[in-house]
Amino acid sequence: MSADLTAVPARSTERSGGATAAGAARSRRRSAWRADAVAFVLLIPAFVVFGLFSWWPIIRGLLISFQETNLVEPARWVGLDNFHAIFADPLLGKAVGNTVLFVGLGLLIGFPAPLILAAIMSTVRRAGGVYRFLAYLPVVIPPVVSVLLWKWFYDPGSGLFNAVFGLVGLGPFPWLQSPDSAMLSLVLESTWAGMGGAVLIYLAAMVGIPAELYEAAESDGAGIWKRIWHVMLPQLRPTIGLLLLMQLISTIQVFTEPYVFTGGGPRDSTVTVLLLIFRYAFQNGAYGQAAALSFLLAIALAVLSAVYLRATRSWSRS
Repeated sequence: MSADLTAVPARSTERSGGATAAGAARSRRRSAWRADAVAFVLLIPAFVVFGLFSWWPIIRGLLISFQETNLVEPARWVGLDNFHAIFADPLLGKAVGNTVLFVGLGLLIGFPAPLILAAIMSTVRRAGGVYRFLAYLPVVIPPVVSVLLWKWFYDPGSGLFNAVFGLVGLGPFPWLQSPDSAMLSLVLESTWAGMGGAVLIYLAAMVGIPAELYEAAESDGAGIWKRIWHVMLPQLRPTIGLLLLMQLISTIQVFTEPYVFTGGGPRDSTVTVLLLIFRYAFQNGAYGQAAALSFLLAIALAVLSAVYLRATRSWSRS
C-alpha cells in the first residue's frame, strides 16, 4: 500500500515535468517566430529599395531589349529584331575585339603591377604610411579628372611624356593619335588610376602571412625569389583570385577611358562594348538595341563568373 502511494506522486511529477518542457519549447518557438517576424518587418524597407533600384531596372532593361521605344511614346514589341540588328552591326566585332584587347593588356600590365608594388612596399620599414597614401591617392581622384590629367600627359605637342622622352632624344610618340598605341595608352592610365585599392588589399593579406614560414624557408637556404614564389604567392592565392575576378569584370565594362580620351577613335580602335551601348542609346536613340547588348554583356559576365568560381573551387581542392 505504501509503494502505491509513493508511485502516484512520481507519475504526477513526470507528467508535470513533461508539460513544463513542452510549454518551454512552445515558448521558445513563439519567441523565435516573433524575432523572425520583427526581423522581416525591419527588412521590408531594404527589400523595397533593393527591388526598386536594383531588380526592377534589370527587369525593365530586359523588357526594353524586345521593344522599339524612345522611352517617351508607347513601346512597340519587335521580338528579336534588336538582337538581329546588333549582330548585323559590323562595329560589334570591332568593339568585342577592342574590349578583349583591353582586358588582355590589363591582365598583362595592370594585374601584376599592384602585387609587385605591394611586395616592395611590404619591405619598407620607414615612412610606410606615406607610400601607402601615395599608392592610394589616384583612387581618390575622380576618374574623369584622372583621364583629363593623363590626356595632357599624352598631348603630342606640350605633353609631359613627350617632353620627358625628348630629353633623352626619344619621341615624340603619338600616344592617343595612333591606332597602334591608343589602347595601350588607355591601359596605362587605367592601371595607374585603379591599382591603389589592390595594393592595400595585398598589403593587408601580406601582414597575415606567418613570419615563421619565411624564417623556415630562409633557414632552408631559400633566397628572396624562392620565398616569394613558395611562401608569399601560395599564401596570397585566395586574394589573387578575388582581385583577378574583380579586374576581369571591371575591365570588360571599361567606358570612361575610351569615352573621355578618344571617343572611340582613332578609326574606332578604342570602341569598347560599353561605349557601343552608349552610342546605341544616346547617339542613335536605339534604346532597344542598347538594352539588348547590355543583356548579352550581363550574360557574358555571369558565365565568366560561374566558370571562374568553378575553377577556383577545383583549384582550392587540389
